[in-house]
Amino acid sequence: MLTTSLAAPPTPLTARRRWTVLAVCALSMFLVGVDATIVNVGLPEIGRGLDVGTRGLEWVVDAYTVVMASLLIVSGALADRLGRRRVFRCGLTVFGLASLACALAPSLGVLVAARAVQGIGASMLSPVALAIVVNAMPDPRERARAIGVWASVFGLSMAAGPVTGGALIAAFGWRSVFWINAPVVVLALVLVALFVPESRGARARRLDLPGQALLTVALCLTVGLLIEGPRIGWTSPAALAGYALTAAATAGFVRVELRRDEPLMDLGLFRRPPFVTAVLGATAVFVALNVTLLLSTLYLQNARGWTPLAAGAATLPMALGATVCAPWSGVLVGRAGPRRPLLLAGAFTTAGGLCLVGLDGDTSVSLILLAFLLTGIGFGFANAPLTNTAVGGLPPSRAGVAGAITSTSRQVGVAVGIAVAGGLVAGAGPASLAAATRPGWLIVAACGLFLLVVARTAGARRQNAS
Repeated sequence: MLTTSLAAPPTPLTARRRWTVLAVCALSMFLVGVDATIVNVGLPEIGRGLDVGTRGLEWVVDAYTVVMASLLIVSGALADRLGRRRVFRCGLTVFGLASLACALAPSLGVLVAARAVQGIGASMLSPVALAIVVNAMPDPRERARAIGVWASVFGLSMAAGPVTGGALIAAFGWRSVFWINAPVVVLALVLVALFVPESRGARARRLDLPGQALLTVALCLTVGLLIEGPRIGWTSPAALAGYALTAAATAGFVRVELRRDEPLMDLGLFRRPPFVTAVLGATAVFVALNVTLLLSTLYLQNARGWTPLAAGAATLPMALGATVCAPWSGVLVGRAGPRRPLLLAGAFTTAGGLCLVGLDGDTSVSLILLAFLLTGIGFGFANAPLTNTAVGGLPPSRAGVAGAITSTSRQVGVAVGIAVAGGLVAGAGPASLAAATRPGWLIVAACGLFLLVVARTAGARRQNAS
């Protein structure tokens, strides 16, 4: 994700140094991705260890993703102003210290607070690291290859997270999924100090603190209502007050952004139908992915009695599909535009959701694995064309902000997916858990169908452009 214009480094780097910079920065993306999936597979054990139910466990994931989504854009602006390497190192330090706090957390409240701080650190990693990579590679072809490698890292982190988490939990307990971050952070800090050059934006953007505050409030209230709504009642006085505050924060954010010379978000982009559908499509993809991950984790461990390691290993087809199809999708976008891979993404995601709409306690393992594979393939095909649709046809000065908003929408999708999936199964016992998940699989299928709408919009844009 890029948030501002990028300046070339004062001294050109050698090819070996440039790819070393990519490897070091990709490590941060891997860390952020693994931390999301590794925690997902550990949620049942965390619940048993801290004696909390599903609703509390939702906050363990969403405290991280909501904070990260809220701060992605401003972290990029800070990096351009203060120095990208400096902010990157700060993000690693915050992430590492918060991981230690998570590992030592004596209660749910402390764990959720530490996860929120982790989200602050994570917001300084992936967008800032990508800006460092693009800045270090001025040649467009080399830069394109580097971004392709970068995009595939998420698939690898998906593959490593659940399996690694399951193995760690089986051997050392759930706290080990946070302890493991410490040596990785230390290694990354050393490598950054040795190999990553400092860089800044050619023109630092002003910080939009009122817009940042209102965006954070609106996102936190929205996700909070989704998580707590089933408990407090959707028409209770507390819920009605929450709706009013969410609407007020959203209206205030729009008002502030329209009046600022350098807003946090360029709301003018939302006048472009392809951009709007791409942003909503990115949200839908990550809703589908995280509904699948959370429901399958809870179903396999709580309803079928699988170990965390077995449940993590079951997600390998999903990770395989995403890892193989992500680079293929990039090739298709380059050759024929975003429409074809988006159609494939929508079809496979829809099929993956429909496979499990009749899930029960005796559903065959082969059908579950097939559903995971189909969903993973859909996820792999989706990301490259969605980014292309969002930024296509924009000048560089606006393409960076468009990419930033799309990245934010992905994290919003993570938070909403976890909240919706958790709300479906909250309070369901092992015997009724499978039935409780069925609306979730319909949501996954609906997200896939929406991608078909996005594909049509992207195809219309390409025809108009030609």
